[in-house]
Amino acid sequence: MNIPTLENKRVKLTPLNLENYTHLTEIGQQENLVQYSPSKVETPEDLKQYVQTALDWQINKTAMPFIIFDKKANTYAGTSRYMNINWHNSVLEIGATWIGREFQGTGLNMNIKFLMLQYAFETLKFDKVEFRVDERNIPSRKAVEKIGGILEGVLRKNTLMLDGFRRNTCCYGILKEEWDGIKNDVFAEYS
Repeated sequence: MNIPTLENKRVKLTPLNLENYTHLTEIGQQENLVQYSPSKVETPEDLKQYVQTALDWQINKTAMPFIIFDKKANTYAGTSRYMNINWHNSVLEIGATWIGREFQGTGLNMNIKFLMLQYAFETLKFDKVEFRVDERNIPSRKAVEKIGGILEGVLRKNTLMLDGFRRNTCCYGILKEEWDGIKNDVFAEYS
């Protein structure tokens, strides 16, 4: 499966692979960076396994992982991916997104989400984009709501976390017919 490069003036998303993932090693070591994720990225070995899992999903055509380059800071900032891609039903999820703390609140994530939503709806022609967020992760929930995600429900105790806690997962969605309004209202400065 061919993974595109998505780019605007602020950010460049290129395919994440076993050659470039090491750019994320220091970011992955930031304390509690992925505390609401069932994944481990803190050590070089954990990060490599995390990337390998994404690449395995890519081979199965259920994921497209990206490495994020912040053009303003001129450095790598994190990762995101299309995942749980359901080609038959024309639905995918944007997830596994994490960026270093120094990039949070800078507008970088808005640029990332704009590019990914635009490609999902306008190029891939998908009917729906979903986001799944730990119920306790209020900043991420607010970020998804800010970009037009509608809370569709909460899956109770559906994900086992690394510490043994079973989290509740908030499911958000954006429909293709909502995209033009969101693009014009929320992402006008990114278009």
